[in-house]
Amino acid sequence: MNSKCHRVELNDGHFIPVLGFGTAIPSEVSKSKATEATKIAIDAGFRHIDSAHMYQNEEEVGLAIRSKIEDGTVKREDIFYTSKLWCTFHRPELVKSCLEQSLKKLQLDYVDLYLINFPMALKPGEEYFPIDEHGKAISDKVDLCDTWEAMEKCKDAGLAKSIGVSNFNCRQLEMILNKPGLKYKPVCNQVECHPYLNQSKLLDFCKSKDIVLVAYSALGTHRDKHWVDQSTPVLLDDPVLASMAKKYKQTPALIALRYQIQRGVVVLAKSLNEARIKENMQVMTQKTCLNLVLLSYISNFSGHPNFPFSDEY
Repeated sequence: MNSKCHRVELNDGHFIPVLGFGTAIPSEVSKSKATEATKIAIDAGFRHIDSAHMYQNEEEVGLAIRSKIEDGTVKREDIFYTSKLWCTFHRPELVKSCLEQSLKKLQLDYVDLYLINFPMALKPGEEYFPIDEHGKAISDKVDLCDTWEAMEKCKDAGLAKSIGVSNFNCRQLEMILNKPGLKYKPVCNQVECHPYLNQSKLLDFCKSKDIVLVAYSALGTHRDKHWVDQSTPVLLDDPVLASMAKKYKQTPALIALRYQIQRGVVVLAKSLNEARIKENMQVMTQKTCLNLVLLSYISNFSGHPNFPFSDEY
């Protein structure tokens, strides 16, 4: 870790800020909130902005970034922007077009990091989540290695400075790493990771391969009933976090964030609340270690041949 500027070096020589701002927002919230929150985050000091094609708000996030560039708060090179390839674009001939759609919405020339959002290829088309009459995902037969080759071409074209993956398990990462003719290793694997799911085995594997682990849902995931089992515990209500927060005169959120940073994990924090966005920049010095339950799940896609969450790590 580069402590002076709070960045981690990636295996391709680029650097990623250790703390990022997540821009996924609930569908019932106005997309304009993404613009407002991203502006607040940049003003608060965030330089790592994480988004995705499927969030459907890159136009709004891009507006915030450009406005902060235009008013002199930052330069483009100060911002580390991540976008992601959605599952319906896994066919090699579609990969570049998905990235180009994101760049057009953002009105940017390149992204700093482009990720395969999930290892599961879905039927191409207008629907983000194509499902059959039984409510099951309609998969597409695409080799992940072919998708990765198309990602490599995006890097060669200068459309993405770095490329990586998200929600990949160890087995799926090894498929890419062992691909004949591999040109670029994934620089990172972005996964759900928090004190209730510490991903210790996956973290150790990634470190052994010089792949950075990036944690989303680091403060516990949102409580959307379509994505989260409502019987699972609320992370920030955890008594251990509450006790540590009291001891160190901090908040449970700051305890959870600092825990990740001290493990060498790049961590994403998401909020639409101005006070909490500013607070999340104040990560502190204590850690804890729990591993209880995976909060996020996508039940409709559990039958997909590349569903990543059935393996131990």
